[in-house]
Amino acid sequence: MKRHVSGFLTVLTVAIFAMWRVTATTSARDALEPGTSLGIGSVPNLRDVGGYTTQDGSVVRRGIAYRSDQLNPIAPDDTKKLAALGLRNDFDLRTEAERQKRPDELPPGVKEVWLNVLADAQGAGPAQIEKLLSNPKEANEVLGDGKAAEAFVKVYREFITLPSAKTSFGQLFVELGQERQLPSLFHCTTGKDRTGWATAALLTLLGVPKGQVYEDFLRSNEYILPAFKQYIDHFTAAGGDPSIPQDILGVKAEYLDAAFDEMQTQYGGIEGYFQRGLGIDHAGQQPLRDRFLKRSSSATVINPLLLPFSNEGSSLQSIVPSRLCEDAWQFD
Repeated sequence: MKRHVSGFLTVLTVAIFAMWRVTATTSARDALEPGTSLGIGSVPNLRDVGGYTTQDGSVVRRGIAYRSDQLNPIAPDDTKKLAALGLRNDFDLRTEAERQKRPDELPPGVKEVWLNVLADAQGAGPAQIEKLLSNPKEANEVLGDGKAAEAFVKVYREFITLPSAKTSFGQLFVELGQERQLPSLFHCTTGKDRTGWATAALLTLLGVPKGQVYEDFLRSNEYILPAFKQYIDHFTAAGGDPSIPQDILGVKAEYLDAAFDEMQTQYGGIEGYFQRGLGIDHAGQQPLRDRFLKRSSSATVINPLLLPFSNEGSSLQSIVPSRLCEDAWQFD
């Protein structure tokens, strides 16, 4: 009898300890400011989508959706940290060339779903841009004087208009609205453009204020640009226009302005974009709100259509990082 009681207590102790670890991990994650990196070294731009408070006082749930940069290479210890997220799906928004060069390294049991946002895009691909950036003089001619930023503005508009983008983002949001698919992660290469728009669109639909949506978007600069400091320093030391790597490797408010402006022009607002652009009608949008929002008892319903977004304002080939083949290399 004592043996059975002892065995029971041992099992109970292990179970309680396991529950404590999960609770402690969740509590630590919840203590992070919304939009903060989870601190996993191999994926510096891995962040929880949740934590933001909406216009009606609801809170976006944490622990069910994550945004990230590419999942390759992943250090062994970081693989364990990824596994602890309990992911069911990995939505990869990259091109075929990006995926072939850096296939995702996933914990066991995570389903990989490929959504090629830029499949229908025309223009220079990642390999061409990577080669171009290894020659600062040529890069200055092609990408200098604001040309790189102008190209990104064009691509952000294409996130709204490209058939492949509409299909990809539509499938992503449908899947994120299904409880059995969560928790999930979506990512591109540096997690700032394709991933940045997906996050901004989702948070906007959920009713997160414009200022917080932009803050979340711009925080990619805090996690991506430092990772490329050595490259940027070499590029500028060799005569490269310092604005070029900043415009390409970072994000600007004007990029997101372009996507929201195109959305407003084409569809009249976020709900119209989801309904007519992505094929997700009002009934299809509701599961996203049901899954992602913890509603306050005193919350009032605010129509997202009343929250419009307005426009505001020597060779270096050997050191060009592989992550340069990011989200939006679309040049005429």
